[in-house]
Amino acid sequence: MISATRRWLQRNRTGVAIGVGVIGVGYVAGQYVLSKITEARERMAGNRIAKENLRRRFQHNQEDCTITVLELLPTVAENIIEALPSEKITQQLQQKKAERLGKSAGTSDAAPSELSSGTPIAADEDGRSLSSFQSEGYVHASQLRASSSGNGESRPPSSKAQLWNDLKISSITRSFTLLYTVTLLSLLTRIQLNLLGRRNYLSSVVSLASHPRHDPTISLENHDNDIVERAYGNDFETNRKYLTFSWWLLHRGWREIMVNVEDAVKEVFGSVNPREDIPLERISRLILDVRKAVEGASPEERKTRKWLSFLLPPSNQEESILQESGMSTPPKPPQSPRVQNPASMPSPLASPPSVSTTSPPLRRLLDETSDLIDSPMFSHVLTLLLDATFSYLVDRKLRSEAYKLAPLTPTPIPEPRITEVRDPDPLTASAKLATILAVITREAHKIGNGVPNEYVQAIEAVSELEAFAAVVYSSNFETEAGVETNSTPDATASGGRDEKAGGGKGGEDENGSGSMSAAEVEEVVRVGKGGGTMDRATGVIDAAWGGFENVWSKVIGSGESAMKG
Repeated sequence: MISATRRWLQRNRTGVAIGVGVIGVGYVAGQYVLSKITEARERMAGNRIAKENLRRRFQHNQEDCTITVLELLPTVAENIIEALPSEKITQQLQQKKAERLGKSAGTSDAAPSELSSGTPIAADEDGRSLSSFQSEGYVHASQLRASSSGNGESRPPSSKAQLWNDLKISSITRSFTLLYTVTLLSLLTRIQLNLLGRRNYLSSVVSLASHPRHDPTISLENHDNDIVERAYGNDFETNRKYLTFSWWLLHRGWREIMVNVEDAVKEVFGSVNPREDIPLERISRLILDVRKAVEGASPEERKTRKWLSFLLPPSNQEESILQESGMSTPPKPPQSPRVQNPASMPSPLASPPSVSTTSPPLRRLLDETSDLIDSPMFSHVLTLLLDATFSYLVDRKLRSEAYKLAPLTPTPIPEPRITEVRDPDPLTASAKLATILAVITREAHKIGNGVPNEYVQAIEAVSELEAFAAVVYSSNFETEAGVETNSTPDATASGGRDEKAGGGKGGEDENGSGSMSAAEVEEVVRVGKGGGTMDRATGVIDAAWGGFENVWSKVIGSGESAMKG
């Protein structure tokens, strides 16, 4: 039996060898395919988890942006309201009315009964507009006593007509300045927090990739991790200084906005009589004329409109801003035994900062921020946000409170503006400008300190804002890593924002969103038109995932080569 088997194997050894080889190769190939399938599944699961983590971080970042805007808004609102005190002008008009009624009451014996009967009327109509106050002439008894007691004081030199003109310019300028400021503050906060969120996320990824799981080396002092975090922007001190630059808009930039808005308001509303009846269509057109004067009359002018000077200080004032905000201390003057003239000593805030005052990571953050602000996408999103805020003021507040019409409710599908007003009431309804001014004056406090803030909610409802934030958060992963790993600090800090005429440092083809083509910008707008925050961010983050994978591979490769070395 054994010999027969041996003879059979000898006769068929070629076929047996081929069969065994085929089986072996099939087994090895099957195991290889199974391993590749398992590896692909693990990679897909890892990518899905990483994308979900990225989207979760992104949404949390947007919530932080909203909270930050609501915390910063009262500061700038207080400054604007203090600079344009419309209530004081209203009080002067009320005092003039009270003085006139007081004089007429002194010459009539029936004045006490009239005042006693007029007090409840004033109490009932306390919330009415300035036009009601002007036409009906009611006044509180306390105001009469205050005006009579202050007869010995110097009266305001302005006439009644001048006071009404001042009130018209002041109230409109104040509310419009607040609308521009809250919109710019929302965009600036989005840029700042999303840039920091992107860099911190990249820092955590690089830190994870630089420390493999099976590294047998135990280091009691993790200096490498600190270097990685500082290299990729996860530096607490740098982040604090970068966020401090919003101080410029809160304390300086709004003044420039106010000047531009005031000039436009004087030009458009200067000839309008406060007693004049104004239809809703005309007030909308007047407000649009003010916006055109501030933002630009054509799309080309709006694209070339520069907003950088309102949001960030010039490079030669950056160190002084950090000093005024308390983030850095001014350099001490050299000690000298001789007494110097204080007028001849240079002021630390006025002196230009040295090159070493701005760290390379902070310099890169400021340069990328300026590039984003000067990008066409910023101007496009800003126009949409201003459309939302001004539309809320006109179509919701003025329409319902001044014109006594039903407010327009936003529709899920945007329609042309001409189809939104179909009923004939808005064409025939009119209100005095004084009534409109009363509503605008009250709305200024709601814009700056409203809880909940309806205007911030209107800004948040614009889907393109989330798409813009997603671009800032998820784009340029590879560029960010290339800048951090391949550039030297001296080369990075050698140039500032002022090197580019009219704005950013390296032009719109380097950092920031300037590298995006027009088709990519349109894709961002398309992604932002529907769905929630997570859905709107998904398309943009998925599009940027390829660059992130390249960064990951680059970091893994550099880490392995360092370990082999």
